[in-house]
Amino acid sequence: MNEQLNTGSHDLPITEELAAFMRTGWADTRRTDLSALPVAPWAAKRRAALAARFPGERLIVPAGVLRVRSNDSDHRFRPHSAYSYLTGASEPDDVLVIEPDGQARLYLRPRSPREGGSEAFYRDRRYGEFWVGRRPDLAEAERLYQLECADIHDFSPAGPARVLRGVDPVVDAAVAPGVGDADFATFLSEMRLIKDEWEIAELQGAVDASVRGFEDVVRALPEALRHTRGERYLEGIFGLRSRLEGNAVGYDSIVASGAHACVLHWIRNDGRLDPSELLLMDAGVEADSLYTADITRTLPLSGRFSPVQRQVYTLVYEAQNAGIAALRPGARFRDFHLAAMRVIAEGLRDWGLLRGSADELMDSGLYRRYTLCSSGHMLGLDVHDCARARTEVYLDGVLEEGQVLTVEPGLYLQPDDLTLPAEFRGIGVRIEDDLVITRDGARLMSAALPRHPDEIEGWMATLLS
Repeated sequence: MNEQLNTGSHDLPITEELAAFMRTGWADTRRTDLSALPVAPWAAKRRAALAARFPGERLIVPAGVLRVRSNDSDHRFRPHSAYSYLTGASEPDDVLVIEPDGQARLYLRPRSPREGGSEAFYRDRRYGEFWVGRRPDLAEAERLYQLECADIHDFSPAGPARVLRGVDPVVDAAVAPGVGDADFATFLSEMRLIKDEWEIAELQGAVDASVRGFEDVVRALPEALRHTRGERYLEGIFGLRSRLEGNAVGYDSIVASGAHACVLHWIRNDGRLDPSELLLMDAGVEADSLYTADITRTLPLSGRFSPVQRQVYTLVYEAQNAGIAALRPGARFRDFHLAAMRVIAEGLRDWGLLRGSADELMDSGLYRRYTLCSSGHMLGLDVHDCARARTEVYLDGVLEEGQVLTVEPGLYLQPDDLTLPAEFRGIGVRIEDDLVITRDGARLMSAALPRHPDEIEGWMATLLS
């Protein structure tokens, strides 16, 4: 049987003459005019806090690796949030090491050299400059990140270390697992619970861009209503704003019309739009710094709520107001969710869907048939930020000034739920806003987007006129 030949590169072989030609005639493009990234002084403070938490220990935080999307095509790289938080850098395979004396060193893959016989700059499809763009050399990286930099090929950790595991298999293999790795990962998550001034500004920028994205979506409704995949059309409109003003979206946008809004994480976004129905859109711009907004609005596709739609929407609006009112330093993290759910439970009872006192309904949890998920989460570099924090300092903890979180109650009245009157079935409403805890309460970062149903209708009319 003949040996099967597989297609690898689609390019012709490199001749010796071409290889020699490619090694000559390149200008010196090294940059000496670079200044530090704006995040650099903040990242230095964070590294110092990390070293102080684990004094005398070696700490290793990898950036992460490229991941294959299909065959020989990779996903667009995004560094691990802990690595970004501590460095501001964003290239794959890099590794931050904080030595036992507190000295930090960044091991990275430097720019492919033109000299010395290297061919990587034009032949390496995964890392070559001609294929994926220019990386800084070591001197440039030191100016950008304001820390010592070394070639990743010289990374060879000596002795025990705490490692953020599950991010880079090469790093995992290089250092034996230790009992302290789990505590290290937990602290890397918990240290991001309180945002510094720079982070809050980045988040506000992402929120502001997202507001403009929602305005774009409303302006695009007439065309989207004519499209066979109107949901996807609107996803693209918001995505355009995200790419123009930021890095991307912080998560897959949820663009759910009609009964699709009853699917909590609807990201297929392949449905038509019906002007008699509502549109639930959950989307957020991710800034170049990787901080993301997370906003949801539920809009009447006709521009005006029907009486039943307004009834459902108003209950969610009142629940969100109750949740926002519960935000203040010293309040339990769960308080805002419980405040919102009490309003939901009482409203469902008043509609005749449930029986019992508010306390009884809160104890039984029966209201959750119509609103399954929690009403908010921490927000930052990850849309569900600080997810590896201990329960006692996050979910069962108390709010502190500088924390940024979402408040997002919803009602999801399933289209096949026979406990509901027919006119309620298939309506899904969520209202989500981003807030920062202040000294005496909370500031609504997404206040530029209307929430009240009357304001929603007036805002849409203005944009569509």
